[in-house]
Amino acid sequence: MKTKIGIFFPYICALLLCAWAGPSAQAAQGASRPAGADFQDSANELYVTVGKTVLVDTARPIARVAVGLGDFAEATAVSPTEVMVDGKTVGETSLIIWDSRGGRQFFNVTVRSSPAAADDDLAAVRRELRAALPGQTITVSLDNSNIFLRGTVKDLSSSERAVKIAATAGKVVNLLNVDVPSSDPQILLKVRFASVDRTLEKQLGINFFNLSLGNAIGGVSTGQFSPPSISNGGQANQGAISSLAAQATLSNDLNLLAFFPGLNAGATLEALETRGVVQVLAEPNLLAANGKEASFLAGGEFPYPVVQGTSTGGSTAVTIQFKEYGIRLNFIPTITPRNTIRLQVAPEVSSLDYTNEVQISGFEVPGITSRNVNTEIELADGQSFVIGGLLNNTETQTFEKIPFLGDIPILGKFFQSIARTKNNTELIVVVTPEIVAPIPANSPMPELKYPVAHMPPNSNIPMHTPDAKTAANTMPPAPATIPIETLIDSMKPESPLVIQSTTGVFGASSTMGGGAAATPVPAAAPQ
Repeated sequence: MKTKIGIFFPYICALLLCAWAGPSAQAAQGASRPAGADFQDSANELYVTVGKTVLVDTARPIARVAVGLGDFAEATAVSPTEVMVDGKTVGETSLIIWDSRGGRQFFNVTVRSSPAAADDDLAAVRRELRAALPGQTITVSLDNSNIFLRGTVKDLSSSERAVKIAATAGKVVNLLNVDVPSSDPQILLKVRFASVDRTLEKQLGINFFNLSLGNAIGGVSTGQFSPPSISNGGQANQGAISSLAAQATLSNDLNLLAFFPGLNAGATLEALETRGVVQVLAEPNLLAANGKEASFLAGGEFPYPVVQGTSTGGSTAVTIQFKEYGIRLNFIPTITPRNTIRLQVAPEVSSLDYTNEVQISGFEVPGITSRNVNTEIELADGQSFVIGGLLNNTETQTFEKIPFLGDIPILGKFFQSIARTKNNTELIVVVTPEIVAPIPANSPMPELKYPVAHMPPNSNIPMHTPDAKTAANTMPPAPATIPIETLIDSMKPESPLVIQSTTGVFGASSTMGGGAAATPVPAAAPQ
């Protein structure tokens, strides 16, 4: 028994020494780390190609292996100190290896595409670009899974098509240049307003009056046309027929008058025929670029008052607002792939109508007679369309008579009155778009024929400077190509013009002021 113990005594001592040293070393390592801290070893970079394998050697035996995302790579321990990493698909993931003593190693694994597969993808992209965009020099290169496009294309649509084709093989970086496009076509829109308003009005009636015949004063009238006003006695005055008993005052000097002094009786006859013709011919012409809105107004703005209350409950205020009238034309032309012109057009002709005016706070506000059209059509260059038409015939007849007397044959006509009004309106609106070119330089400009010559200029200095072309004021020639980003920036729409309208305010009980304030002013406030 002593002999066996003596043989195994050195091994027992070694085991006891290892048991005592192990916990001491772990305690010393734990004491060197701050409490609550999480330590991670520095990561190493590991690159592998799809379909290829990389071996990772370790200094100590491997205890465990883990891969972050197994869809990109797969790790397998093939020996106690070797790990085999297989690339599955393009991407990035992490690899962690634990050794038998608790140590760890971290790897950032980047799985790259196979050069042969990448070459096949680039070859397919180049083949499709040659087929889709023949005659355009486009080069394709690959770097770190990014596809770079370089070269020159004809227009913006060719660049967009090249990007879509290259995007099938990866992320695209567009470095293409594009040929400088020619200027957009200019479209001239000719609009013709033709309007004829005809009016025919006939009036026929008779009024009888008596001043003293048979010791009676009176008159007979249908009331449709103003009869003479009869009053008792008084002095004669201008526009009146008088006797000792009564006098008759005429309110309408255009009536036919018959008066018999011996009988002190008379009659007024209303027999009028009125014909009126109003002709309107407006031809606004307006030029615009392709796809851009244009606006034209030949007229003005008229003020009209708007009564507003106050928040304090005091007297009201009248705010002046302005409304446009005249010849207006708004349109947007667009050239379609069919080489036709699509128009959004809204022409209008309006004028002030004082026969339909209203009164607001003692101010007369006229009405507006308007003819407008708002539509969208498509035409070829030089073609015409009638976009609006109107044929309107109206007839109004008013007949009045005195009961019983107006029904007597033949004599009853003297106790009847009639007014007949006929209106006829014809309107036509024709539009014609034309693609035009600018007037060449140094060519004569269109000018108006003024009936009266203007005064000669007071200065010999020209209003435009410089008077001749020099190198300093000549634009450099346009480049043949520009980057695609520059072309896209130049195609962005400009900020719309802001036209300030004038608005005046005045008190409700005062006269109109000349200010341009935009808020109501109480009537008591001085203007």
